Amino acid sequence: MAKYFDVHPDNPQARTISNVADRIRSGALVAYPTDSCFALGCQMGNRDGISRIRSIRNLDDRHHFTLVCQDFSQLGQFVHIDKDVFRAIKASTPGSYTFILPATKDVPRALPHPKKKTVGVRIPDHTVTQALLAEIGEPLLSSTLLLPGEDEPMTQGWEIKERLDHVVDAVVDSGDCGTEPTTVIDFSDGEAQIVRRGAGDTARFE
Repeated sequence: MAKYFDVHPDNPQARTISNVADRIRSGALVAYPTDSCFALGCQMGNRDGISRIRSIRNLDDRHHFTLVCQDFSQLGQFVHIDKDVFRAIKASTPGSYTFILPATKDVPRALPHPKKKTVGVRIPDHTVTQALLAEIGEPLLSSTLLLPGEDEPMTQGWEIKERLDHVVDAVVDSGDCGTEPTTVIDFSDGEAQIVRRGAGDTARFE
């Protein structure tokens, strides 16, 4: 049964954030809020967590997982970025964007796209997510909490707890965080390709 954590949206309780982080380090799969919508997240090397996300969302091995990073310096450890792409991404973070880029050797083998060797990265503009990332000290491997056959992600923590009680280990709730997922920009070939139009403005990438 999933543990439910009620977190203040503007002043996250340090003890609660620490408790959630400890669970993640111990192998937990959590549902947590971001600046676009709820996500499923676990540690990067958590193979069981990855498998459970695939099962919950009915994903194949071509799905791009996202490394949700605390800041740009952390993001730069896990993807290769040239100068032009660096400027474009830097100007758009933190925010509701996911960028697909070539993965570095620091990314666990199970994560990159099997053919392209790419991975998604993002830096969220969300107080609770940032507090959790700071406590963990590394990115969260994540995927949008969008269930098979549904058009929009769930927005209420209590509903997530109710519906996913036996398939996730914890639910972090800090209030409604919207239904629109991130805008996804593929920079793997050096040029911006809009893969999905979402919460982030695409004007600078057109």
